[in-house]
Amino acid sequence: MSPPLPSLTFRLETPADVDVINDLTTRAFAPMSFSDGTEPQVIKRLRERQELTLSLLAVNDAGRILGHVAFSPVQIPGLSKWYGLGPISVEPAHQRKGIGRAMVTKAIRDLRKIGARGITLIGNPAVYGPMGFVSHGHLTHGDLPPHLVQHMTLSGDDPAGELRFSPAFDDAPA
Repeated sequence: MSPPLPSLTFRLETPADVDVINDLTTRAFAPMSFSDGTEPQVIKRLRERQELTLSLLAVNDAGRILGHVAFSPVQIPGLSKWYGLGPISVEPAHQRKGIGRAMVTKAIRDLRKIGARGITLIGNPAVYGPMGFVSHGHLTHGDLPPHLVQHMTLSGDDPAGELRFSPAFDDAPA
C-alpha cells in the first residue's frame, strides 16, 4: 500500500518560483542513474525560448513546492498540438506518494483546455503506463528502444514517425 497523498494545490509557476524549481529539479534528479544532470538547464532553456507551454507546481498546505512538471511543444510528422512531458520532479522525501501522478492528471486537464491533441514522453513504461501512456512502436526518438517512447492521444490520430523535442533538450548545458 502506498503512503497517503499529501493535501496539494496546483498552480502555474511565477517568476518567484524559478530558483525553487531549479533546486527541486536538481535534488530530484541527483540520485537517478538515467540522469545526466542537465534537467534544470532544460527547464531554463525552455523558459528562455518561450517554449514552456505549461509549468505546473504541486504545493502543500504550508505553501512548500513539492513537485514540478514541464510541458513543451514537440514535432511529430503530420501532427500538431502535441506536447512533451518533462522534466518532472518531486521532492525526494515525497517521491512515490502519488504527487507526480496528481500533477500529470491536472496537467492533462489543462492541456485539453488549450486544445492539445496529445502528450509524449521518454520514460519507464512501469511508471507512465498506469497513467495511461502507451508505446505502440510507431513513434521513435533517435536510437532509443521504442518501448521508452510513449504517448497519450487526447484527440485525433495516434503518432507515428520520429519524435523531436525542443532544441532546449539538446543545447549544451548552461
